[in-house]
Amino acid sequence: MLVSRKSIFSGIERVMDLDIEQSQLNKWMSGMLIQEAMPDLNPDEREFLISGITRKEWDETIGEYEC
Repeated sequence: MLVSRKSIFSGIERVMDLDIEQSQLNKWMSGMLIQEAMPDLNPDEREFLISGITRKEWDETIGEYEC
């Protein structure tokens, strides 16, 4: 599914192709923890959904981190 999110850091809108279904997105938006609603997403993909921040933007803004 193509998901569009605006970064809370830069305000730039980006699109990411995530291996999720609408039903999973609905569960998360209804209050389920993201890691329970979408267990197959990696931490970077979940962060993109939550904040619109990509791994590259995080590394450039905050510094590199280890998952």
